[in-house]
Amino acid sequence: MTNIEKRASFIAIRYTQHITSEEMLEVGRKQRSLTIGIPLDTDKSENRVSLTPQGVELLVENGHKVVIESGVGERANYFDRDFAEAGAIVASGKDEVFRSDIILKISPPTEEEIEMMTNDQVILSYLQFSKQTRESIVKMMNRRINAVAYEFMRDNEGCYPVIQSMSEIEGYAAISIASEYLSKAHGGKGVLLGGITGVSPTEVVIIGAGTAGEFAARAALGLGCQIKVFDNSYQNLRELERNLGQRVFTSVLHPHVLTKALKSADAVVASLRYFENDTAFYITCEQIEQMKPGSVIVDLSIGDGRCFESMAASSHDPDKPFINKNGVIHYMTPNVASRVSRTASIALSNIIAPIILKMANAGGIHQLVKEDLGVSNGTYLYKGILTNQYIGNSLGLPSKDIGLLLAAF
Repeated sequence: MTNIEKRASFIAIRYTQHITSEEMLEVGRKQRSLTIGIPLDTDKSENRVSLTPQGVELLVENGHKVVIESGVGERANYFDRDFAEAGAIVASGKDEVFRSDIILKISPPTEEEIEMMTNDQVILSYLQFSKQTRESIVKMMNRRINAVAYEFMRDNEGCYPVIQSMSEIEGYAAISIASEYLSKAHGGKGVLLGGITGVSPTEVVIIGAGTAGEFAARAALGLGCQIKVFDNSYQNLRELERNLGQRVFTSVLHPHVLTKALKSADAVVASLRYFENDTAFYITCEQIEQMKPGSVIVDLSIGDGRCFESMAASSHDPDKPFINKNGVIHYMTPNVASRVSRTASIALSNIIAPIILKMANAGGIHQLVKEDLGVSNGTYLYKGILTNQYIGNSLGLPSKDIGLLLAAF
């Protein structure tokens, strides 16, 4: 068992041990045994799984049934026998999986999968709004589905645990990717990302001082790189420096200062994310053309709107995750966390398994959304009613405030 897996098991044990005697009495009155289904993801670029065998074992030990589709964890190096030993039932197809009370996925359900779902069923997955269609949402509404989006869920401190966890992974992974593509193997400059005695350190520009930007900065500094961090928020920049524990070059997104930094950069990592009505920031083609030949740019936000004018997620080819434009290598694969699928799966399972336990202890999704504001915030369909105003406005669908709905039901 790896250190990460041990940590996941420790957190799970701690979760179950932290329930007080009063809460145990409440659980005794409410608790419901659930069947959780995990289908194989049809998205070939998705390698993660929502529950690891350790997460399955936790749920089974608490009286729940877990049904997985054969092969569901193979892309994260978890095999059917691992899940079976943890107590899961291994199904040969999707039919048995979709008869479960709760469906756990990574990618949002396909239209074919929606057809297999039943009234009042619960699904937890990413929403991936940029890939959503009006027809899919309407089909789920017609089937009175209860849908929770991982990226909308909040914890008690107002943070988004799934986004934060995946951003940490993506920040580290981005520096690893930049290092890989700076090598001559992919047509890069043939330089080592970092610094060694007698050789000038490589320069890394990081755009976005959020969680992904912070962890990219940590990784780059650890390798001995010189970093420059840009963000549209002065507060974010100050918080990043405080978290790093040292002074680094920081600047707001001033075009002249940024262009100068890009000219000398060996690698650029962009991690700005846009929500709802945020105004997108683009690095122009003219700025990119001034970068050094063989330099690398990695856009972690390409799945949510992109930061580079010269990049577009729609042109992504899974067999060729990068393109070379004007001598600059563009790494343009969304979902960077899926590259390190086992680590990402452990992190996801560590968040999702306790939520399923809380749902069971509450007696189901309907009581949990009343008790847990974080899950309520993540719920975008409740009994088939759209409860996310942004989705409604974007797709031309009526939506209702979930707080008002909960008061009515």
